[in-house]
Amino acid sequence: MDRIGRMRRLLVACLVSAAVLAEAQGRRPVSLVVIGGTVITENAARTILSPGAVAIDGATIVAVDTPDAIAARYQPAETLAARDQIVLPGLINTHTHAPMVMYRGLADDLALMEWLNTYIFPAEAKTVSPEMVRIGTRLAALEMIESGTTTYADMYYFEEEVARATRAAGLRGVLGETILQFAVADAKTPAEGVARTERFIKEFKDDSLIVPAVAPHALYTTDKATIDACVELARRYGVPVITHLAETEDEVRFARERFNMTPTAYLESIGFWGQRTLAAHGVWVTDEDIAILARRGVGVAHNPESNMKLASGTAPVTKYLAAGVALGLGTDGAASNNDLDMFEAMRQASFLAKHAAHDPTVVPARTALDLATIGGARALGMDRLIGSLEAGKRADLITVSTSAARQTPLYDPVSHLVYTTRGDDVRTTIVDGKILMRDRRVLTLDRATVIADANRLASKVRAAVRP
Repeated sequence: MDRIGRMRRLLVACLVSAAVLAEAQGRRPVSLVVIGGTVITENAARTILSPGAVAIDGATIVAVDTPDAIAARYQPAETLAARDQIVLPGLINTHTHAPMVMYRGLADDLALMEWLNTYIFPAEAKTVSPEMVRIGTRLAALEMIESGTTTYADMYYFEEEVARATRAAGLRGVLGETILQFAVADAKTPAEGVARTERFIKEFKDDSLIVPAVAPHALYTTDKATIDACVELARRYGVPVITHLAETEDEVRFARERFNMTPTAYLESIGFWGQRTLAAHGVWVTDEDIAILARRGVGVAHNPESNMKLASGTAPVTKYLAAGVALGLGTDGAASNNDLDMFEAMRQASFLAKHAAHDPTVVPARTALDLATIGGARALGMDRLIGSLEAGKRADLITVSTSAARQTPLYDPVSHLVYTTRGDDVRTTIVDGKILMRDRRVLTLDRATVIADANRLASKVRAAVRP
C-alpha cells in the first residue's frame, strides 16, 4: 500500500509539474486533445479542418483549430491521435425505444397496427419489467456507443431504469416516461403514470447527462384529460414533452372522425404544442400542420427506416426544411427498424427523400449529416450544448475510421460519412469529455456480460410470445 501511495504522489507531482511547465510556456492545461485527419465541426459556417484538433477540458470543448494551433495554446493531460480518421460531433438519435432491442426481429413484415396490437403490446404485457428494461437499455447503450450515437431521445416504461442504465454507460439522454390510457407494465391508470412521471422528473431533474421528459404516447392512445395532465406536469417542471404524431393514415382517419381535424390541428386546439415538444414521425401532415409546428417551435423526429419497413408513408422532409421546422433523425425502436445505427438513418433519409421527390439533389449528404447532428440538437432544444464542435459546448464527439476498402478512395468526407460509413466504422466515442469507447473497446460496459444477459432474457421473451 505504501508503494501505491508513493506512486500516486509521484503521478500527482508529475501532473502538477506539467501544468506549471505549460503555464510557463503560455499554454493552458487541458484534459484531452483529439487530433483528426479531418475535423467536421458542424458549426454555423460548416467549417472542415484537414487536419484538425479539438481541445477539451473536463466536459467542455475549449477550442477547435489546426493541430499546430492547438499545440501552441494547450498542454493536454492526454492526446488521442486519430490522424487517419474523421472527427465529428456525436450523432443524435431523436426517437427510439431503447429497451425494445429485446424485441428485435420478434415480428417483422407487418403493418403498424397489426404489429402493435397482435405482437408488441401482448409481448410487453408478459415480459416488460424493471429487469427487462435494465438489460434492454444496456444492450441498446452498447449498440449506440459502438455506432457513434452520443445523445438519444427515448420513450418507454420504467424510464427511471432507462435513465440509470444510460447514465452508467455514459450516454446523454432525453428520456420520456410513457403514459397511455390503458394499463401498462408500470402503471395501471393514466393518473398513476403521471404520478410515476413526476417522481422520475424529480430524481433526474438536475442530472448532467439525463433530461427527464413526459411522454404521452399518441393521440389515439391517450384522451384529452391525460394529455392535459401531461402538458401541465411538463410545464410545471420545465421539462420536454415527447409524443408520436401522424405516423399513419389510420391515425389521421381517427382524428378526423373523432375531432374533424388533423392530429396536429387537434393538438394545437387544446394547447398541446410548445417549444420543448418533440413529435416523432410526422408523416401524414398538411401544409397547415407544418406551419403550426414551425410557428410553435416543435421539434420533429424523422424515422425513415421504420416508416419504410412498416409502410407507414414518407414524411415531407423537404417541406419541413423549407418551413424552418427543427428536424432531426431517429432510428425508432429496434423492434421496427431493426437497429440503432444512425449512419444507416442518414443514408436512408437521403435516399428516401430523393426517391419521393424524383430529384437526386434533395437532402444531399450535407443536409443528412446536419439532421443527425446539429439538426437533432435543435429538435431537442439542446443546440446551445451539443450538435457541433465549438468552444463552450459539451465535449460529445466521435472518430470514424476511413481505412476500409469500401472507404477508399476518399474525396469528400461528408459524402463518405453519409453514403459509405457504417456504425462499426466508429473507433472512439466521447461524451461529456469522457471516453466511452477507445479503438472499438467499450470502457463503460462489460460487453460480454451485456450480450449474455440479453440472450438469457431473449429466451424468456420467446417463450412468452410462442403461440
